[in-house]
Amino acid sequence: MAGSSKKAIYAALVGNSLIAVTKFSAAAISGSSAMFSEGIHSLVDTGNQVLLLHGLRRADKPADANFPFGHGKEIYFWSFVVAILIFALGAGVSIYQGIQHLDHPEPISNLTINYLVLGSAIVFESGALYVAMREFNAHRGETGFFEAVSQGKDPSLFVVVFEDCAALAGLLIALLGLMMFQLTGNMVYDAAASIGIGFVLAATAVWLAVESKGLLIGESASPEVVSAIRTLLQNDDRILHLNEASTLHMGPNHIIVMLSVDFADELDSSEVERATTEFNRQIKAIDPAIRRVFVEAERFSDHQPVEAV
Repeated sequence: MAGSSKKAIYAALVGNSLIAVTKFSAAAISGSSAMFSEGIHSLVDTGNQVLLLHGLRRADKPADANFPFGHGKEIYFWSFVVAILIFALGAGVSIYQGIQHLDHPEPISNLTINYLVLGSAIVFESGALYVAMREFNAHRGETGFFEAVSQGKDPSLFVVVFEDCAALAGLLIALLGLMMFQLTGNMVYDAAASIGIGFVLAATAVWLAVESKGLLIGESASPEVVSAIRTLLQNDDRILHLNEASTLHMGPNHIIVMLSVDFADELDSSEVERATTEFNRQIKAIDPAIRRVFVEAERFSDHQPVEAV
């Protein structure tokens, strides 16, 4: 999965780096506010891809004494940082730039270069989005797009998809602003396009922040995995009652399972130990991401659910 994530990120990184240079060059030549905002957008996206790659590298660090369950949540932290940067830098600068040009409009020169840059950028961004969507679709399978984002545990995949979608939307807004300016000669359209790009980035950042926050705090495994674990244990005659089955994602490919089980009273200690060993092996076979399984032997009447605590 990490390889798929990195492939999409590298494609976006190369594309955004080239696009950022051309956009800033076009903005310097023409004086277009929308083009400058698009340059900021691509520059922020480039930095974001670097942060995601850094997060993936940090998440791969092995467990140690201070982090006994590994560093998998690093990617969740850096995804949240990406959302903050998109909102603060991308959206903030674009909206500010648009407001400045509303107050102090400047004429746009050499529209041809702006159209060439925007056209080329649309082609590059479409290619990057194609790669990102291909990897994301391969990962989500038959699951719907929004459901896959909501339940997805690898933010490096859907962050790139969100960024590329926002980038294409921003390019189309910038293109519309330039076309309206050319048709009417009114500078308001260029400034409004810059503000529109800012709002697209702000909406993208808020959505990413919400999704990353849940993962950072600690989301459970998918309902299918939890259901499979419950079914396995509830159908075992050695268990009187499954008190609780809790799961936690410590990273995109690292799940911890915590069980509270009321074993049958006739089982002796060696039989409980044998059953626990079997449960450990069977549960890990449900999903390769399940790394650790903790089983707590506890009477149903003595159990206090986590929710109650």
